[in-house]
Amino acid sequence: MPELPEVETIVRGLRRRVIDREIVSLKVLEKRSIQFEKALITEVIAGYKISSIWRRAKVMIWDLSSQYSLLFHLKMTGQIIIDQPSEDRFSGGHPTASMGLKSKLPDNTTRAVFQLEDGAKIYFNDQRKFGWIKLLPTKAVHSDEFLSTVGPEHDSDSFTRQYFWDKIKNRITPVKAVLLDQKIVAGIGNIYADEALHMAMIHPARKASSLPRKQVNSLFESIIRVLKDGVDRGGTSFTTYVNADGARGDYLLIARVFRREGQDCRVCGGTIVKTRVAGRGTHYCPVCQPVPRSWRP
Repeated sequence: MPELPEVETIVRGLRRRVIDREIVSLKVLEKRSIQFEKALITEVIAGYKISSIWRRAKVMIWDLSSQYSLLFHLKMTGQIIIDQPSEDRFSGGHPTASMGLKSKLPDNTTRAVFQLEDGAKIYFNDQRKFGWIKLLPTKAVHSDEFLSTVGPEHDSDSFTRQYFWDKIKNRITPVKAVLLDQKIVAGIGNIYADEALHMAMIHPARKASSLPRKQVNSLFESIIRVLKDGVDRGGTSFTTYVNADGARGDYLLIARVFRREGQDCRVCGGTIVKTRVAGRGTHYCPVCQPVPRSWRP
């Protein structure tokens, strides 16, 4: 699943390519992916411009000149692909052959196609059909049933050491599970949870409530750092993934533990291992992130 840095990278690329361009039509190929009545397409989508694009957690929002907004959640296998006349294809999201420059679109993963005024097309693809597009009045976006429950952004004023401590100090679940809880911090997924925990030198299966304040503060700083690094480096790349800037996200080139099982830890030289915590594949260094004698995962 694309995480905050990947979605942010897609958003930034789209801003430079589709802002102030008019949506001529929207063709729906999979009803389950569209969480609004098709009749609204002609009323508040077709014939209106994309006035701004932004992100909240892992959700991408397009504000339209109709005073309505389209919300996109890529979930596990979603993609946004732009085909423009006389320009290369730009894409972001889950890596599949659909992103290839020579692949023919729409294909059997395409769920919706936006036609823009100059002939460009934006494809919303989703292999497993878990992703969705919603349509809401722009003034109601922050009241959406999902977005209204999401925790603060890592770079917002409301994400503070005290806030994080209050949310984590009584949780008896593994600390990694807490990081994956979108109600605590927005946008963290499997990749950046593993990275933040290694940077803070905390075992991912450790009970959150067992962490002393000093380690919670260290984890707080690590969350901010790894998400910033992820955004700065354009997210992560797998196989054919390219982001909406036409470049490959290269965070994995500096990753501390994620997808580095069997390799040497960049900090101590120990061997990175992979296990399962909170139902997810989890990477950590047994030397940097030891199991303390005083507790059991």
